[in-house]
Amino acid sequence: MTTKFKLLATCTLAAMALTLPGAAGATSSNESPSMTQTSEAATLIPREALFGNPTKAAGQISPDGKWISWLAPSNGVLNVWLAPADDLDAARVMTKATDRPIRQYFWAPDSQSLLYIQDKGGDENFLLYGINVDTGDEIKLTDFEDTRVTVVGGSDKIKDKILIGLNNRDARFHDVHLLDLNTGELEMVIENNAYAGFVADDNLDVRLAIRPNADGGMDFFRVVDNEVEEEPFGRTELEDSLTTNPAGFTTDGKTLYWVDSRGRNTAALVAMDVETGETRVIAEDDRADIGGSIRDQETGEVEAYSVNYLKNEWKALDPEIGASLDFLKANLTGEFGISSRTEDDSKWIVGNDPVVGPAKSFLFDRDANTLTQLYVTRPELEGAPLQPMHTLELKSRDGLTLPSYLTLPPGSDSDGDGKPDEAVPMVLLVHGGPWARDGYGFNPYHQWLANRGYAVMSVNYRGSTGFGKDFINASNLQWSKAMHDDLIDATQWAIDEGIAIEDKVAIMGGSYGGYATLVGLTYTPETFACGVDIVGPSNLETLLSTIPPYWAPVVAQFHERMGNPNTPEGKQLLIDASPLYKADQITKPLLIGQGANDPRVNQAESDQIVEAMKEKGIPVTYVLYPDEGHGFAKPSNNIAFNAVTENFLATCLGGRAEPIRDTVKASTAEIVEGADFVQGLSEAIK
Repeated sequence: MTTKFKLLATCTLAAMALTLPGAAGATSSNESPSMTQTSEAATLIPREALFGNPTKAAGQISPDGKWISWLAPSNGVLNVWLAPADDLDAARVMTKATDRPIRQYFWAPDSQSLLYIQDKGGDENFLLYGINVDTGDEIKLTDFEDTRVTVVGGSDKIKDKILIGLNNRDARFHDVHLLDLNTGELEMVIENNAYAGFVADDNLDVRLAIRPNADGGMDFFRVVDNEVEEEPFGRTELEDSLTTNPAGFTTDGKTLYWVDSRGRNTAALVAMDVETGETRVIAEDDRADIGGSIRDQETGEVEAYSVNYLKNEWKALDPEIGASLDFLKANLTGEFGISSRTEDDSKWIVGNDPVVGPAKSFLFDRDANTLTQLYVTRPELEGAPLQPMHTLELKSRDGLTLPSYLTLPPGSDSDGDGKPDEAVPMVLLVHGGPWARDGYGFNPYHQWLANRGYAVMSVNYRGSTGFGKDFINASNLQWSKAMHDDLIDATQWAIDEGIAIEDKVAIMGGSYGGYATLVGLTYTPETFACGVDIVGPSNLETLLSTIPPYWAPVVAQFHERMGNPNTPEGKQLLIDASPLYKADQITKPLLIGQGANDPRVNQAESDQIVEAMKEKGIPVTYVLYPDEGHGFAKPSNNIAFNAVTENFLATCLGGRAEPIRDTVKASTAEIVEGADFVQGLSEAIK
């Protein structure tokens, strides 16, 4: 599978992850003295500048190099735009989204069409659409109801077709189809009644099938003439299931790459001879798993790879690619990544993250060694008081190293040593997943909360991906236990180091991060001053009983890592780790945000704990969005929730806040409970 077609992966456990999305008002009247001292001189960055529509984003170049595309607003909604590569002023909008923003798109290999996916109201039943570049005509390429499309493979040889997976026959499994991108014709290739995913080669021949096994891992089968062999040629057990995956074939189909942790801790990049089965290690790193790779556009052979421990590092195997990466490193400040390449590899679209400035996009001409800036994603942030992100290696109570990140309020760290001159309120921002990770770079949530006067800490707790299988497996059956201990240990470190004020630490996060928030307020009710739960599960039993049907192939892994509801012991583990059953322990303010159409964490997860708190007479503020799913895709909804959030935090921690004004009224937010518990909210919704 080429890099062009990694947009829609077959579902894995990591699919549970939620990454929180990326005129100044007066400050609130209840700032604490230390808060005012550290940040009153800094300009209050408007929420709109951080969370509104970007000016431009997601730039790509067509494979033939003739066109450059990007996402930008049209009538206030993100759409796909297109311009000749030599005349960006001749841009035209290609799509017609009027409600939900388009967030993922890619080029057809033949450069004749632009492809994008879209769901309805956040239900994650993504359909695939194509727009002819010359005529502007749009076609719904997967015209089905209650269906989610995945991309199985694309080809640099057969450029007008791709392989896709569709679960329109059986919601649990994705059948493989050959799709003609220009006519929309679909041809069934493999009817799937058991497999979690497939891998194809450059001839668009399916060569590999992946099926869950009874040990919580995966079995790997060869596919010959669209028939899956009966016996697997390889397998993983639970311990390697999240760190071992096939990574695609070379163009000639003779070599299959793997990211593979079998026989080691961190996942190495391994090349397997398809005929003999012999393997050789291409790259490995004791600190972290091998991450991304750059492949030769003609041969498919690996030319460079990345390792992301605290920061992302590229290492070249090919001298010419190495020279290009060295040029980019020398001429760009901060982090960079390659988002798009022409088929002759002469031009790249390079995204640059300065960390303390808005992201930029460049056209890199490799032959001329020139960088041409295409756009600044959020020009309104240029000159804003953005703060550096500090990398940390914290220790858990049982000796694990927790790679973490810290951002401090403007003006709080006069000597720049990564510690404030005096302790400040802090927000512990917990990532989703849990099988995901936090990383280094510009983070709108870090910048927003730091600007409001808080230290912001993100911790890669056990279970986070990218740091080897031992780190992941240390979280098995540890929901609300050792996983939560890591967050408590990091919080205590911040207090002991004089970073955080002991009684002014909030916990906040989405998906698993929302669950961690509920755990924080129920299992350790005296640790946090308040919490913000965004689409977090409160009852692990009901969570597992309502997961989307297309996650069925990997449900055994959920049971092994969380608790099996089909056994008495496993059911008890889930009950013991569910905040719902400890709702009466909550003594601190809680804000909950939920999408009504969330297919991963159903609305009932939030409804349940809100009802339990109401029965006990415990205050809670509950914001519901009828047109959202797992997170808030529409900028107006995201801005509205963040307006409520920062005023909730100001009420609780004493920080700065831009007034809510009409943000809630301009969104679809329904304030189900607790408007009176957030400063300015009752007035804003009158």
